Amino acid sequence: MKLAKFSLRLRIFFAMILLVLLASILIAAVTIFQYNEEAKAYHKERLDRKEENIRSNIDYTIKATTYEVTPEKIPLIFKDAIYEIATIHNMEINLYDLDGGLLKSSKASFNVDSLSQCLDAPVLNAISHSLDRRYVRKTDQNGENYLSSYSIITDKRFKPLAILNLHYLENDDFLNIELRNFLARLGYAYFIMLIIAVGLAYLLSKYISKSIKQISDKMNETRFATSNKKIDIGSTSEEIAILVNAYNSMIDELEASAVKLATSEREQAWREMAKQVAHEIKNPLTPMRLSVQSFQRKFDPQDPNIIHKVDEYSATLIQQIDTMSSIASAFSNFAEMPAQQNEQLNVVSIVKLALDIFNEDYIVFIADKKEVIAKFDRTQLIRVVTNLVKNAIQAIPDNGIKTPKVVVEVREDGEFVIISVTDNGKGISEENTAKIFEPKFTTKSSGMGLGLGMVKNIVETYNGNITFTSQLHEGTTFTVTIPKE
Repeated sequence: MKLAKFSLRLRIFFAMILLVLLASILIAAVTIFQYNEEAKAYHKERLDRKEENIRSNIDYTIKATTYEVTPEKIPLIFKDAIYEIATIHNMEINLYDLDGGLLKSSKASFNVDSLSQCLDAPVLNAISHSLDRRYVRKTDQNGENYLSSYSIITDKRFKPLAILNLHYLENDDFLNIELRNFLARLGYAYFIMLIIAVGLAYLLSKYISKSIKQISDKMNETRFATSNKKIDIGSTSEEIAILVNAYNSMIDELEASAVKLATSEREQAWREMAKQVAHEIKNPLTPMRLSVQSFQRKFDPQDPNIIHKVDEYSATLIQQIDTMSSIASAFSNFAEMPAQQNEQLNVVSIVKLALDIFNEDYIVFIADKKEVIAKFDRTQLIRVVTNLVKNAIQAIPDNGIKTPKVVVEVREDGEFVIISVTDNGKGISEENTAKIFEPKFTTKSSGMGLGLGMVKNIVETYNGNITFTSQLHEGTTFTVTIPKE
């Protein structure tokens, strides 16, 4: 499994635990190495001390002897003294002549045969070529490690007499016991330290990942068209603080850009709206002008049908004036949103009230609860519902092919209220999907196309959103989601 598949929190946690384990293993390895080096140094220094003391005893014996001090007399000089010296220092002592032949040994006579009766040539060469005329080598006998030192003993005139060989046993039992005890204590300490490290790693990884998760959640909530909150996570590390400051700066820039874009879009929308209103007003003005001109040319006070013609002329003007009035009303409703009157409402009862103005018997109302409370403006909520239902009714073709049906549903989803309006009408074509909420867009032969734009404005004012799904010739569902508070 790749490390990248783990969360940052787990990676931090495992990294800290691994670091503690590696540190404990490294310290244990260094400790063992240090103990081994100290053991080597201890044995070397002990051998040096013993050799120095033994040489002092040998020098004293040589000075005190009545024999002539020559290499040939060494066995006689140390006939009994070698056993005494070996006993005092608890070491095996061997004396070889300068050619490497065994002269005297502290071993019992029946064990002497086990000794090498003659030194190896490499040993003699090492002694002769060393500056201090001394050579130490490590040997293994019967599974035991020994240090064997070879050095020249001299008379008082520093004339070489023989080769002193000391056989020192490297007994590491005490050091090994001490090492095991130390490693056991170290293991207990690291076990406790590991438990503490697990707790600290958990808390630290949780603390770091919590800050990052807060930033991640805020970033996921960031929307261009809505107001975004800045991140405030209190005191934190320098790196997280830099990230938070960068995000907050981005929010400031995003809001500034959103304001500029909204201003630009609003100005553009009003320009387009003005063009649309002018176009819609020109449509009834043209027949009105033609009617006036025709009446002016044909006006005859003596005409017996003059009253009937005046009535027709008046009816034409009134019809066109009514058309302009409806255009003005639609534009006024869209442009002049009343101030919000936030109040606690039962959305179910308000939606029922909005549906009472419709006489169509195929409108079905569904609510999962009798009471769904939310903070909203009563008038604007009624506007939203009536516009959506009116659009649904107008979307159903009057051709008798299918039974008309409009379903209005209110349900509660956590902290949100969801209102959906579903019809089985002609649906929305794919090419019109992107334009459906544009203020001037309409697929009907009459009207300004301001209804859905007005609904969208109202819903977004309350930090909600409106979406729709549609299938051509099957029907459309508009869904309004608004927060309760």
